[in-house]
Parts: sequence; C-alpha cells; structure tokens
Amino acid sequence: MSALIVGTILALAALTFVLYPLFSDVRPHRVAVRAAESEPSAAQAAIAALREVEFDRETGKLSDSDYAKLKADYTREALAAMRAQDATSAAVGDDEVEAAILKYRTRVLACPTCGPRPEPDAAFCSSCGRYLAGQCG
Repeated sequence: MSALIVGTILALAALTFVLYPLFSDVRPHRVAVRAAESEPSAAQAAIAALREVEFDRETGKLSDSDYAKLKADYTREALAAMRAQDATSAAVGDDEVEAAILKYRTRVLACPTCGPRPEPDAAFCSSCGRYLAGQCG
C-alpha cells in the first residue's frame, strides 16, 4: 500500500514539474522581451523579404508573374523604408553609396554556369550543384 502512495506522489510531482512552465506567467514575458529586443527595422525586414522571394524563385516555388509582383512590392517597401531611414540619419554622399554597392557586389557569389546566386552563404549552386569558389578559408 505504501508503494502505491509513494508512486502516486512521485507521479503528481513529475506532472507538476512538467506542466508548470505551461501555466506560469513568467514564460510569455520572456518571449515578449526577446521579441522586442531582436525586432528588425522596416528596411531590414523588406530586404529579408526580397531575399526570400529571390530564393523561392530560384528553387521553383514562385512563378515568374508572382515573382515580378512580389519583387516590385517589396522593392517599393524597402526603398520607402531606406528613404525614411536616410531622412533621419546624416546625409550620405553619392561616393559612399557607390562604394557600399561595390562592396556588396564583391560578396555576391556567382556560379560559372548559372550566374549570381541569391544565397549569400551557399557553398554550392542551388540550380546545378557546382562548388562556388571562395567559400573555404
């Protein structure tokens, strides 16, 4: 009889231990704080959406017509967010913008057969599978 009582008490303790995080009010607060700390800016979100659309098109998930519409929408959003960001920050000269564009283009990977790839950290081409040079240190 005592083994049954001890087993029941242990089972209830284990159940309480497992279910406590689901019913405690501490967990949602932590998630909300983390989300508020790591929320990207509007420009970063639009650029991430553009990258995702590029990737989806390259992998065959989007048709050309859907791609064109989404790219136009997200490009418009990104430009508006960047212009708003530029209005609040110091004015940047044309030479600095051009230098930033050239710096970005040097990081863009290109497959010898398929051309530029939308995946910034890819080691292999997503279309043909060829190794992209310059990935190993």
